[in-house]
Amino acid sequence: MSTYTETEPSFLAPVQTRSERFTSFVHDDFPEVEGHEAEWKLTPVDRVRPLIDGDLDGAPYAVLYPEVAGTTVEWIDRADPRIGSAGAPEERAAANAWTSFEKALHVHVEGAVEALTVTRAQLGSAPRGAHVLITAAAQSRGLVVLDSRGPAQLSENVEIVLEQGADLTVVSLQEWDDDAIHLSSQFARLAKDARLKHIVVSLGGAIVRVNPSAHLAEEGSDAELLGVYFADAHQHLEQRVYVHHDAAHTRSRVTYKGALNGDGARTVWVGDVLIGPNATGTDTYEQNRNLVLSEGTRADSIPNLEIETGDIVGAGHASATGRFDDEHLFYLQARGIPEDEARRLVVLGFLSEIVQRIGEPELEARLLEALVAELENAKRVAA
Repeated sequence: MSTYTETEPSFLAPVQTRSERFTSFVHDDFPEVEGHEAEWKLTPVDRVRPLIDGDLDGAPYAVLYPEVAGTTVEWIDRADPRIGSAGAPEERAAANAWTSFEKALHVHVEGAVEALTVTRAQLGSAPRGAHVLITAAAQSRGLVVLDSRGPAQLSENVEIVLEQGADLTVVSLQEWDDDAIHLSSQFARLAKDARLKHIVVSLGGAIVRVNPSAHLAEEGSDAELLGVYFADAHQHLEQRVYVHHDAAHTRSRVTYKGALNGDGARTVWVGDVLIGPNATGTDTYEQNRNLVLSEGTRADSIPNLEIETGDIVGAGHASATGRFDDEHLFYLQARGIPEDEARRLVVLGFLSEIVQRIGEPELEARLLEALVAELENAKRVAA
């Protein structure tokens, strides 16, 4: 199985627009990764090399999930025609996962359903390639949480397909063990009047790189791409977001927020928004905010915006990285709150904005507890 954006790839020629980037389902179609390429130069390539080029175990793995009315969870064959309908790999690691997987984990939502959490906690430490397909039937509504924890050396592709009028929230939650490595390319395709809320939460793992993309393929589609992350010492958390406005009267909002604490804590956020020539009436805005809690950290934040039609409602982007807002601290301390508690409240207020938009109280409470634990750990490191 192989699909190309060009009949003959030319890796030396510069790509003029984001949509022209070479794609293929086959690992060997991509050139070897040297580390200076635009999509890899901010990633510790040597540490993820086994997932880029190594042999990957593509067999089905253990998953846990409750029985939720209106949902099905099953393994489907890689030849299933629904696979590949949301997108195709744009880089060698994603193609390695696509070449390697034997069966895909299919999550289907139909009607109005309660939250469904699919937990992966027993992937093991051997390099693995995986594929997940999430589909939402026309006019369906629901929340799907892909909850990842435990040990892992995982490269995967996640496809999200929304039919007409579907309204779906997908949460990609990374609470891996400290030494886990995870590379995930996540593709979403939205049909007419479909609405997607996609939320990335990255807290655990040594290296976690999640690349979400949303193709607003039909008129009236709407996507919110949200993310929250907390990088500790020597932890690398990376997100590369792409929104393609391909149809008229589409809307998107991208908001990612992160905190960094400890020597060697590293985050990367790259945001690409493309407004195509037929995407009249587009309304889009992307932003990334990073809060630095200690010395020795590094946050890369790169927003990009391409506009190929002048007939739009609005488009913009913003990026900021900084320390505590002294005015906020002063305000809280002036009301008798000790400095340590004031700092904790400021950070939680900064990050909880994203968590509170999930829409599932139990999961929101759990994640807020996890953020409190991250802050307590940061306090111990500082001491």
